[in-house]
Amino acid sequence: MIIDSKNLHEMSNAVRATALRALRHAKSGHIGIVLGAADIITMIYAVFLNPSRDRFVLSAGHGSALLYAVLKLAGYRIGDMDSLRSIYGLPGHPEYGIDGVSATTGPLGQGVANAVGMALAEKHNGTNGKIYCLCSDGDLMEGVAQEAIAFAGRYNLNNLVLLWDNNGVSIDGTAQTDLNVAMRMRAAGWSVRIANGNDFDELYDAINENSDGPIFVQCDTVIGSGTSVAGTSRAHGFDLSDSEIANLTESYDSIHGRELWGILARSHSCAQPRRYAAVANPLLPDMPHFSSTREMSGAYLSRIITRSPNIICGSADLGHSTNVLVGGMRDITSNDFSGNYINYGVREHAMAAIMNGLAYSGLRAVGSTFLVFSDYMRAAMRLAALSGLPVIYVLTHDSIALGADGPTHQPIEQLAGLRLVPNMNVFRPCNMLEVAWSWRTALGEQTKPSCIVLSRQKIMRTPAPVWGYIDAGGYIIYNPKSLKTRITLIATGSEVSLAIAVARRLGSFVQVASIPSVSHFRAMDSEYKSNVLRGRVIAIEAGATASWFEFADDVIGIDDFGLSGPGDTVYREYGFDADAIAAAIRGKMKNVRF
Repeated sequence: MIIDSKNLHEMSNAVRATALRALRHAKSGHIGIVLGAADIITMIYAVFLNPSRDRFVLSAGHGSALLYAVLKLAGYRIGDMDSLRSIYGLPGHPEYGIDGVSATTGPLGQGVANAVGMALAEKHNGTNGKIYCLCSDGDLMEGVAQEAIAFAGRYNLNNLVLLWDNNGVSIDGTAQTDLNVAMRMRAAGWSVRIANGNDFDELYDAINENSDGPIFVQCDTVIGSGTSVAGTSRAHGFDLSDSEIANLTESYDSIHGRELWGILARSHSCAQPRRYAAVANPLLPDMPHFSSTREMSGAYLSRIITRSPNIICGSADLGHSTNVLVGGMRDITSNDFSGNYINYGVREHAMAAIMNGLAYSGLRAVGSTFLVFSDYMRAAMRLAALSGLPVIYVLTHDSIALGADGPTHQPIEQLAGLRLVPNMNVFRPCNMLEVAWSWRTALGEQTKPSCIVLSRQKIMRTPAPVWGYIDAGGYIIYNPKSLKTRITLIATGSEVSLAIAVARRLGSFVQVASIPSVSHFRAMDSEYKSNVLRGRVIAIEAGATASWFEFADDVIGIDDFGLSGPGDTVYREYGFDADAIAAAIRGKMKNVRF
């Protein structure tokens, strides 16, 4: 098959007609990008993309109809185009799991960072795949994209091509991009090319030229080209009459174009579900009696990493503080991608989104920062959960007990917020066995991300549980063997040893349950939960209180922003003191004999 400008024009028109037909059937969607950028995506799929080696990411996910149209014409098994934007049909923005869709995109900027992660994975694996990404003006306005762009430039990812659909328009009018995008990209270490986004010869020359670093192609286009609202913000969405859409569809429909796509489709094979390599379960390290859980985690990770080549760890400039930069780590650099540790710099959001790109490529990605800064990462973390990516977040400095850095660094609502994310593990372990279980469970996941939440402060040793009980996510860790338990104290992480101290002050009718994973415990049957949560249930956690009322009658927590001062002093100031809590419980439970 001869692929020349004439044939590409016919193929591109077939893409436009296929996408417009689906949008008309859905009666909603984004028409502007379909008409303006069809030539760009046609050039990628018809000329450059090798489906067995390369990948394409549509960061401008609102153009899903454009991507689905190409995939359908190119022989991917995506289902019925008429199901676009309908229940159980093709979703309004691309979602990972649909044949040919490399990443879940739509929240702007995320796909750019995903593509950076994919390109980095190709370098690490020593494969020759190229990553192509189409972004919009909106993508380049997002901070996560700019973080990832700077990262890609520093790492000289010359297997990455970012194509900018430069139409100068966003929903509210003139796009508020940088005054000189090309200059910014050059400053970030990218090779910049400028092309007419509807001229196949110019596009080919811009994309085909080799580079020592990542390539940025400014593709000048007109949004909604050929419509009555072309070049205006009205063209972004679905602001055309039904008759105009019908006429456009008919004018672009190309039988020859569909036939040409059919020739390419015969060489395509359906993608296989991704599986992540299993990780060995090492022996537990012998820890000092008085350690922080971040130290326990680091000791366990150092044993994992020597036997797990598919784990890529990293941190947003806090590797030593979070204890993920351990023995056996080698830096990944722009000259040597064979290592297993990434210094992301102070780029929490890009770190999380790049980790998603690594996970889309089959690598076990681990990233770390302080728990309070998970707020910077939340959009990418949510997409990891939505996409079923088993990435791991090591989140340390987990409470007000971190001390003098004060309220800006003391997490309060973060634990509760992360536990609300569907399909997300959140572990807050209290001892070495729980730390090991958290890592083992997280590394055994195939379709779910995990947060391992760890303390900066050292904590007292707690009783060693039976391993099988930890699998339930919540279990009795302290039981004085009373004939009748009247109070159950439930706690996580640092507060478990505190709860045990409180129980000992109150007497033999009080037991303590450790709940390192709320979601695992919630999934247990009601009989098991009733056996754990006996009598009056009181939760103790140095964080927001509201969510604990799912299990507890009373909660001792914090609904404030913390204080600056020595960690143990701040801890006590907020009432996290065994004597004070015991006295408060006695006051509330006057009818119970202690």
